[in-house]
Amino acid sequence: MLDLNQPHLRTNLLNGEKVLVSPHRNNRPWQGQVEDISTEQRPAYDDACYLCPTNTRADGSTNPDYKDSFVFVNDFSALLSDTPSGEYNEENLLKAESEKGLCKVIAFSPRHDLTLPEMTEDEIKKVVDVWQSEFIELSKIEWIKYIQIFENKGSIMGCSNPHPHGQIWAQHTLPTEIEKETTQFKKHYTTRGTSLLSDYWQLEEKQQKRVIINNDHFIVVVPFWASWPYETLLISKAQHQNIAQFSEEEKIDLAKTIKELTTKYDNIFNTSFPYSAGMHQAPVNNGDYEEWHWHMHFYPPLLRSASVKKFMVGYEMLATPQRDITPEFAADVIKRQSNIHYKTTK
Repeated sequence: MLDLNQPHLRTNLLNGEKVLVSPHRNNRPWQGQVEDISTEQRPAYDDACYLCPTNTRADGSTNPDYKDSFVFVNDFSALLSDTPSGEYNEENLLKAESEKGLCKVIAFSPRHDLTLPEMTEDEIKKVVDVWQSEFIELSKIEWIKYIQIFENKGSIMGCSNPHPHGQIWAQHTLPTEIEKETTQFKKHYTTRGTSLLSDYWQLEEKQQKRVIINNDHFIVVVPFWASWPYETLLISKAQHQNIAQFSEEEKIDLAKTIKELTTKYDNIFNTSFPYSAGMHQAPVNNGDYEEWHWHMHFYPPLLRSASVKKFMVGYEMLATPQRDITPEFAADVIKRQSNIHYKTTK
């Protein structure tokens, strides 16, 4: 029988790849990079912020005096809707093809100082409503095949503006990670006739080793194959292909779940916990994808404290992702955190 406290490989159910788990390394001394801890107290409104209400953005546009969420086309979009079609091929070795798309920004709130865990459930529900409505509208554009909704939180995750916001990138082809997950979903559905993630979350619920949150419509786990120290996976219990299929009750529960999870994150090290998070859902305008199952990834980099993060370098870049603390240890740490944000207790 395998001892999971010894070095071992775990298989990622969603992409078929492996991660090396080395629990004994968690005791090694750390003399490496230490991040600056952000103690900045941001104002509710910043007249220099290009996301705050009534301010001027980089392209000269003026933001409305919005009261909830605000959505606009990214002033520096990575994808452009008018990109002409074209291919490049040199001896079948050097290949390139054009890609077009749309990139949008969602300011979660007019408040410059409120991240998701500090917003109310009702305020987060309005963000969820925007995610759903934007997905529905973008999916009506026939050439769009995939819609990626995500958030980069914190400067160490590359966030260029501290005003809490997320993004939506909609594009003509399928991203690499979505192609991998589609392959895994199809393989499982063809073999068993059931949803890969339905079978997975029910097993996690049965084992209760990595479950963080469990309510009527969603379950949050530290996945068995997690690469990042406090990585989590939020799964809809109903096998929905995309967020457009969520009911009002499910959207309310999603807002509640996101607030609870992100609050627990902040409470681990009493800091605004950075992460990259995003939902994965079925491609659009290209078939039914009945095997697909909506889920949301959270990838936080912090490892030992608010100032020590995990680096994906060396072996991770050249060979296989590797982690020191086990997913079971991480799940226990997150689960034990209060649902009341640490700032409210000061």
